[in-house]
Amino acid sequence: MMEAHAAQTTTLVLRDAVILLGAAMLFVTVFRRFGLGAVLGYLVAGALVGPDGLGLVRTGGEQMLHIADFGIVLLLFLVGLELHPSRLWRLKRDIFGLGMLQVVVSGAALALLVKLGTGLSWPAAVAIGLPLALSSTAQVLPSLRSSGEINTPTGERAFSVLLFQDLSIVPLITIIAALSRAPVDPAAPPGWQLAFYTVAAIVGLVAAGRFIINPLFRIIGRVSERELFVVAGLFTVLASAAVMEALHLSTALGAFIAGVMLADSPYRHELETDVEPFRSILIGLFFIAVGMMLDLGAIADRPLFVAGMAAALIAVKASVLFGLAKLFRMETRQAWRLGLLLSQGGEFGFVLFAAALSAMLIAPEAASLFGAIVTLSMAATPFLMKFNNWTERRASRRGQAGHEGPEHSAESHALVIGYGRFGQTVAQMLMAKGISLTLIDHKATQIERSGDFGMKVYYGDGTRLDLLRTAGAADAKALLFCIDGKKLDASKLEPILEAFPQAAVFVRAYDRLHLMRFENIDLAGTYREVFESAVLMGRDALSAFAVPEEEVERVEREFRRRDSERLSAQSSSGDLHATKHLMFRPDEPIDAEEEVRDEAAQAR
Repeated sequence: MMEAHAAQTTTLVLRDAVILLGAAMLFVTVFRRFGLGAVLGYLVAGALVGPDGLGLVRTGGEQMLHIADFGIVLLLFLVGLELHPSRLWRLKRDIFGLGMLQVVVSGAALALLVKLGTGLSWPAAVAIGLPLALSSTAQVLPSLRSSGEINTPTGERAFSVLLFQDLSIVPLITIIAALSRAPVDPAAPPGWQLAFYTVAAIVGLVAAGRFIINPLFRIIGRVSERELFVVAGLFTVLASAAVMEALHLSTALGAFIAGVMLADSPYRHELETDVEPFRSILIGLFFIAVGMMLDLGAIADRPLFVAGMAAALIAVKASVLFGLAKLFRMETRQAWRLGLLLSQGGEFGFVLFAAALSAMLIAPEAASLFGAIVTLSMAATPFLMKFNNWTERRASRRGQAGHEGPEHSAESHALVIGYGRFGQTVAQMLMAKGISLTLIDHKATQIERSGDFGMKVYYGDGTRLDLLRTAGAADAKALLFCIDGKKLDASKLEPILEAFPQAAVFVRAYDRLHLMRFENIDLAGTYREVFESAVLMGRDALSAFAVPEEEVERVEREFRRRDSERLSAQSSSGDLHATKHLMFRPDEPIDAEEEVRDEAAQAR
């Protein structure tokens, strides 16, 4: 009897899995084809096959959500791997300034909106408004990582806000518990105890990472078994999450701390590669589960209310974030993009709605209704980002007024993208040998200034494939990206390399960290900004101290050799401290042994 039941259960699980994966493949493919992203595809797939849709899947969305929540845990772990503690410290103002203000101001505004829109009591309005202030980490971070925006100013600000939102789960649960109308659960820890647990857990996890996890990975690295890395990586994430779960804290926060602990590890890239597939599958499953939980009946009963509240939620959060971002001195366009990017409700809203339901602050119908509003706001995000991209293109075209695009350029052998101080030098050297050039820049003032010197510079964003094609990149022998700043990265260059394989691609790098982003792509050359001019100044300074010319040459060769070795080690490990012993120090000049080796190399 038990065996028959187990066999039937297995059959149902396999059947549900086939239907879910099939629906996900179909809708994600379709929505990606139209540029709407994978998240919307997963949500629609879940809603269609779920109990309120065609009812094809018998597994409940709540059951799936418990499993799929681990996808968010893995996501935060991977984000932590990309954040060195020094970078996290640099973001402290955005995390605890912008992030805290966003939660407080948005939460207060949304609580007022719920109060006015529904007539609920103030405790109920607060219990709904505060969760609505949280955005979707599971939706926004994968989008930022896949588009390469995670390290841009907008991406870093978005991450900072999301991280504070995850940290705020504990105080928000405490607020809901304080407003509770339900009998006090003697087993539930008080708020001050949860705060103490949070600090103690963070300190404990950091210590465990330094004295247990990092030595463990060094041992596994000597064994050189790929499977052990997968096991050790998942063990680290699960153990950190389990500690936080046992203390009634955020499992995602525990995983994030585990990632930060290993951000300086030489095995960081290996871990990232091993964990990423699990993360992708579980995040997809998470959004399918959210779609399955969508109460289509609640939407059908009050369609105008649900649509209106979802629109109001987006408008309030986008406006608050825009205002705060401007307060934190972001550019208008970046502030607007940040506001739209984080304007949706988030997955932790479902958790807090459940807590409010248990606290007898809201009725089940209200929890279901606002769950539908959160889901609808998530579904709206891809459309909002497409709208934002459209407005940015229109603004770009307005900025182009009076300036010709590169489609009007004559045929040339090379394209120089970015005609600032760096691009001008590169272009001058090529023109000195009569090489035909097309010069492209997106700053109208730079184009006008160059025109005063008799140089024809065309207007446009030289990182766009369509613009490069019209500029003649398909026939060019070289593409030289001389763009200022760190906006250019591997995710933007890879499609260009694939589209124009005949062209040698040269890239200007802002600094050492920016240079490391190009490590694994096939570029003809990368050039670190101010590096050569700094070397030249160093040479001239040595000459001022009457150092012989041949000795100056030898010092330069040795410095370049050491710098190249350090850069290679840093790129492979992700650790800026790798091979730091190769740096010159006041009491460690070039020794005699190095001099002999250098002379031998020169003789060869």
